[in-house]
Amino acid sequence: MTTSYTEYKNSGCQWLGIIPSSWETGVIGSLYSQRSTKVSDNDYPPLSVTMRGVLPQLATVAKTDAHDARKLVLKGDFAINSRSDRRGSCGISDNDGSVSLINTVLVPRGKMNPQYYNWLFHTVQFADEYYRNGHGIVDDLWTTRWDEMKRIVIPVPPELEQAVIAGFLKKKVGAIDAVISEARASIEEYKAWRASIIFEAVTKGLDPNVEMKDSGVKWLGTVPQHWTVSRLKTVVAYIESGVSVNASQSAASEGKIGVLKTSSVSKYVFNPTENKEVNSDELNRVACQVRANTIIVSRMNTPELVGACGYVEKDYPLLFLPDRLWQVHFVDSVSAKYVYYYLCSNYIKNYYASLSSGTSSSMQNISQGQFLNAAVLLPERVEQEDVVEFLDKKCADIDTMILEKESLISDLESYKRSLIFEVVTGKRRVF
Repeated sequence: MTTSYTEYKNSGCQWLGIIPSSWETGVIGSLYSQRSTKVSDNDYPPLSVTMRGVLPQLATVAKTDAHDARKLVLKGDFAINSRSDRRGSCGISDNDGSVSLINTVLVPRGKMNPQYYNWLFHTVQFADEYYRNGHGIVDDLWTTRWDEMKRIVIPVPPELEQAVIAGFLKKKVGAIDAVISEARASIEEYKAWRASIIFEAVTKGLDPNVEMKDSGVKWLGTVPQHWTVSRLKTVVAYIESGVSVNASQSAASEGKIGVLKTSSVSKYVFNPTENKEVNSDELNRVACQVRANTIIVSRMNTPELVGACGYVEKDYPLLFLPDRLWQVHFVDSVSAKYVYYYLCSNYIKNYYASLSSGTSSSMQNISQGQFLNAAVLLPERVEQEDVVEFLDKKCADIDTMILEKESLISDLESYKRSLIFEVVTGKRRVF
């Protein structure tokens, strides 16, 4: 059961607010010293400072040949990324190793509980205070150095209370994270179920008793006898692409011209809010207006998202495509939304991923020829519409369940953040 302390006092620090009267305040430099020893990752294993703590170096991290340009980290040290674009990346290291020079490495000193401060330093409020004390020209390059960090005021509860708070949060947050993990697992199951339903509908149809035939395509297997196996190019009327233009980082405001981001289809639905407002001096360069009853396709993306697409329900006169997206128009004999569902199937995703190429492993391309050469199954137009109606309903039901789980996760994450801050600053008493 959590309660409040009997008496509070003003901490004298805006980010902390009131703290229990029995607590003191201090500065980070009185509890930690800096470790700035430079080492090589040939001698000390490379570590990554992430929002989940200090971990063995991630495979996705960009590597350099500057092996000696690293900082030593020993087990028990606290490391925090000094850059504002890595907000929240910090933690206690469980291993000896090395981190990049953009991290500040701290050694606990004196009588204190490092786990208590690990919880404190992971709060959003501390991150805001940490970067407020930094310096820079723009947000992405804003940096907080040790000389600035060491002067930040933090709470100093009695050492015994630090240990109790750290133990309480480990147990409580662990229980919350277990529920979040279960909810995320459910979301993945729902997504797999959704993908399975889509694949069955667009390759087997809705009649379980229909006569089947060999499709002649290995991954399709048998298909309804009366369906046609063709190539996507036979049903595409034409493909348009846009132009890359200079734009702000914010979505276009009402009445303004926007250019879509590749993320507008990255979840295999069309999201028109994923756009950037075009700079006024670039307005005469925009091309390819977003039209109804088309499919927007990402021709360039990460390997798993090459070919990601979304169906456009209506015209968007003020939205335009960049050169990384295609707008696909179809002949009248097919339902564009039926083809959209077909392109959402995992097998088509894997097919395009297998064909993609590029100089960067993180950014791949497919050509129009590769896109159009994909096999496509085509029932008669009326049956296509039946499949679309069926999938619209099924997918909507599943999406509702996914949204409920996502809402639960959002609520739990918000509660967790609030709980941690209130406990580490004494707004809640846990013993």
